[in-house]
Amino acid sequence: MSGTPSDGETRILLVDDLEENLVALAAILKSLPASVVCARSGEDALRALMVNDFAVILLDVVMPEMDGFETAYHIKRKDRTKDIPIIFLTAASAEPDLAFRGYSVGAVDYLVKPFDPWVLRSKVALLLELHELRRQAKAQAALPPGMTDAVQGARLLGDLGRRLSAVEDELTRLVDEAEDGAAKERLLRLERPLAAVRTAYRALFQPRA
Repeated sequence: MSGTPSDGETRILLVDDLEENLVALAAILKSLPASVVCARSGEDALRALMVNDFAVILLDVVMPEMDGFETAYHIKRKDRTKDIPIIFLTAASAEPDLAFRGYSVGAVDYLVKPFDPWVLRSKVALLLELHELRRQAKAQAALPPGMTDAVQGARLLGDLGRRLSAVEDELTRLVDEAEDGAAKERLLRLERPLAAVRTAYRALFQPRA
């Protein structure tokens, strides 16, 4: 396991037993506003998750000893990690039931190698934005009633709303520009978690008429 960032940073966990795959994934994601942590096994990944918080997990399916499905099962059964989005990555395209198994254990997406780096980076970027929106919403909801710094609260709320709108617009743009039907379908799957954030935002911060 390598590349552990300092506390407070947004992190992406990459899990693959092959070093060259980890290097390639890190290169694809290097432009994103997050630090990358690499794990060479499911056991290493679970240890990393006990120490640090992560915004997204990219998880290889075929690994020795503990495979990706078993790793995901352990991740999703713990309160600390159950809400972290998982994207499965695999070269086992000959087994169509693997995608079903991936979604059944809680993955938000399932990509078959070789995949389009642009699509992967776009998906991860949107999940990072969702992570930040949830973090800001949680911080805003935790503000005590009658807080003295009302200006700070209003600024945080306004920034949250703007970021949420920007993510919605970016997802719409990516879907419109996607030429490959499968890529467009995968992007559309992100609409559900994004809609959940919008619903929570309205319920918490927008007064009813």
